[in-house]
Amino acid sequence: MLTIMSFPPSAEPLSDVTRVLGVFAHPDDVDFGAGGTVARWAAAGLEVACLVVTRGDAGGFDATPREQMPAIREAEQRAAAAALGVGTVDFLDGYHDGTLTPTIELRREITAAIRRWRPDRVLTSSPLRRWDRIAGPSHPDHLAVGEATTCAIYPDARNEFAFPDLMAAGLKPWVVREVWYVGGPAPDHAVDVTETMAAKLAALRSHTSQTSHFDLEKVLRERMGLTAQTAGLPDGRLAEAFTVLRTE
Repeated sequence: MLTIMSFPPSAEPLSDVTRVLGVFAHPDDVDFGAGGTVARWAAAGLEVACLVVTRGDAGGFDATPREQMPAIREAEQRAAAAALGVGTVDFLDGYHDGTLTPTIELRREITAAIRRWRPDRVLTSSPLRRWDRIAGPSHPDHLAVGEATTCAIYPDARNEFAFPDLMAAGLKPWVVREVWYVGGPAPDHAVDVTETMAAKLAALRSHTSQTSHFDLEKVLRERMGLTAQTAGLPDGRLAEAFTVLRTE
């Protein structure tokens, strides 16, 4: 029998989370994968921050000069974050769209962000490839950031002997309690985001360089409607799906 690598069943999400850190490869990743959910968290009073590893320099669909794209996409991501209620957006320097691997240096930088923000929950891309839908979720950059973030959650961020320079800079160990993965195989925790769909659309429309050439709302409603249907939600509802794991 063929066995497909997957996650175990999702854990019940923690009920006392106050701070969330999203870690993603490109501008717009968090908005496509989890924009409605992030808007729900922010509306409920959670403090949400986002770390973006690249400035999406290989993105776009037109003749925009390549050297202009990083600044364009950074500005788009900041506007998108404001639409969702995300208060903090940080970018890493020195990483380029399409070239990411889960290096020790990337793990160190994500560890620093975790220790600085001290989140209860981390939201990130799945480190596992989806063979049923190789385009999109299984972009190599997404997998690399998912793997590096998982390593930063355990063991790096909680280990006082990992990256001594971070300790010297006052960034003390921190235990992330929960991780939510976007885009992995067979996600089984659905979040009804019907009421925050407008915020998700506003965020994604901020990414003009990536979304202005197709019918964004039609595509999203079809995809998210199917996710809601698969999760057993009533007709007309829209959902995003995740895998939720405890990391304590």
